[in-house]
Amino acid sequence: MKYWLASISLTTITLLSSCVPTSPAMDQHGHVHVEQSSSSLRARGLKEFEDIKRVKRISLDPKLNQQVQRVAARLKPVIPLQNAAWEFVIFVDDEPNAFALPGGKVGIHTGLFKITQNDAGLAAVLGHEISHVTSNHAGKRQRQTLGLAAGGLLLDQMLKGQGSSDEDRVRAAALYGAGATVGVALPHSRRHELEADRIGAIFMARAGYDPKEAVAMWERFAAYNKKKGSRTPEFLRTHPLDDTRINALKAFMPQALQEYRNH
Repeated sequence: MKYWLASISLTTITLLSSCVPTSPAMDQHGHVHVEQSSSSLRARGLKEFEDIKRVKRISLDPKLNQQVQRVAARLKPVIPLQNAAWEFVIFVDDEPNAFALPGGKVGIHTGLFKITQNDAGLAAVLGHEISHVTSNHAGKRQRQTLGLAAGGLLLDQMLKGQGSSDEDRVRAAALYGAGATVGVALPHSRRHELEADRIGAIFMARAGYDPKEAVAMWERFAAYNKKKGSRTPEFLRTHPLDDTRINALKAFMPQALQEYRNH
């Protein structure tokens, strides 16, 4: 029985994965396709950013703020984000991280600057994070979550109609949930990250930064992660392994460099 449950759960996941939105935000020629966030996602992003500013300490370091504003001034004109209420804020946090929310709100941790090291490195990270917004990755994840939830309900109703026991239905739901995460949600998340790397390189190139600096920056990030000792296998990660993303970005570099030469 358990093998039959596993088979039917995986079949349901396979069928649903073909229905999950996967439209790329950039074509094979490097043309970026912007998908504007919904008004509800944009409103939520604006609210979340205000909430973050209330609970996290904001850095007033003049040197860091000048660098962020300098890089932002070059990126904003080349990023086609409609009705963006741009705001770049540095938060005091040793964890090297940055994020962008729908609506043009961008947060940078102080710990990130030890890895970015220069304007081009910072442009690579900011371009990457903002490309998640221009690609509407949050909206796509939301639609994916709804689709997978519907699949779980469909599977349960099908088993119920066939007279399966409550125990078998619970087991099938667990198999479906694990398979949906590892087989659909995590691979899509990793694809979004690789897509953001490529689009981020295009954005920084259009802003006049050498995209090869993006590779150097991710190599510094890889060294940081190696020192930290993260050993989670790639299929269980939301982000691709460092070597995977660095090699993918190197393969994309001819297109990014062409964009750089054109600007």
